[in-house]
Amino acid sequence: MEDRIARTEFTQTAQMEIVHLPVAPQITAMTRFSSMMPSRIRFMMPTEAVEFLDRVHTHKNGNIDMVAISGPGDPLAVPDTALQAMRLVRERYPEMKLGLKTLGIGSEKFAGELAAEGVSYIEMTVNAVKEELLEKIYAWIRPGQKTLKIDEAVKLLISQQKNGVSALKYHGIAVTISTTLYPGINIKHVGRISRTMMELGADAMAVLPYEPEPGSEVIHDLPAPNEIDKAMKSVARYLPLVQPKLTGKCSSKSIHVAPIKDLARPAPTLEKPNVAVISSNGVEIDLHLGKADKVLIYGPRDDGLPCLLDARTVPASGGGAARWMDLAATIDDCFALLTAQAGETPRKIMSENNIPVLITDDHIEGVVDVLFSGGQKRNKRNLSI
Repeated sequence: MEDRIARTEFTQTAQMEIVHLPVAPQITAMTRFSSMMPSRIRFMMPTEAVEFLDRVHTHKNGNIDMVAISGPGDPLAVPDTALQAMRLVRERYPEMKLGLKTLGIGSEKFAGELAAEGVSYIEMTVNAVKEELLEKIYAWIRPGQKTLKIDEAVKLLISQQKNGVSALKYHGIAVTISTTLYPGINIKHVGRISRTMMELGADAMAVLPYEPEPGSEVIHDLPAPNEIDKAMKSVARYLPLVQPKLTGKCSSKSIHVAPIKDLARPAPTLEKPNVAVISSNGVEIDLHLGKADKVLIYGPRDDGLPCLLDARTVPASGGGAARWMDLAATIDDCFALLTAQAGETPRKIMSENNIPVLITDDHIEGVVDVLFSGGQKRNKRNLSI
């Protein structure tokens, strides 16, 4: 017993270079302690994510320890997209270690596929194994397209997490449990979490002290140092305490996606000299791609300055994927498509046709200037891909 309790300090590991690929736009849960969900979720399509990885790989001279399939939402909420990203990484870098961060919903169902794609490490957020505590922690949980009543949702979450840990371990995937210490709620419960997860086969546990977020529904005082110490000792009775690789503050050097102005920005070419813009008023990029009936085409005039060249019709709704393939053909002279929002299917199809979809809600003039001139004439705008 003493040797377990003695491990109250976080296990020290060498610093790791981890590249996070944000290919998961769907958020499956929100705690009452989180700030409001952002109005725009920045994420990448798998092909864009691998291109980003290529640039980082070159910049780091190949010194990358792990690629994490991660946020801004939960990868297992969009399993097809997550698995595609893994396959692309594996094809390009067959020896690269793959990790994944998840709440655990769907982990049992996809455990075999994750292992087959080479995932060797999973960090699962488990904040309680008692329903009444989870009801105090989570504002909502959405396992699919529908938000369940919280009492139903927490039962499902506990079941999915328990079954998921067992299934992941059966397939040889290392599992670290990540738990946030909420004073007055679960800080005295983490020993129970640790014991339960140990019995299911989890390898280790990371604890993160709660930190208040402005704008959250509930704000607590910070946990006291002696509370944290007691919590860590209770965890260490059953599982080794480690620093999380993919969640919160950790020793690993995590490389996250940056705004597009800091990455290799799409640029005009001889084959694709123009940019397509979705707008309701011709001034702002303010419209969801799915609601557009026309697309504005901007490109260089005779003196090289970009201006409005054309307005083209967006194929009518109701055609499914065919609609977006038709749109790609309609704007095949464009090197990018600017819109305020876009679904996963059109983003995927546009990307496959070398027309990246850029998400922004800025003024057309300024954004077009950024893309054509690098933002030298005006302040650079912050675009999200």
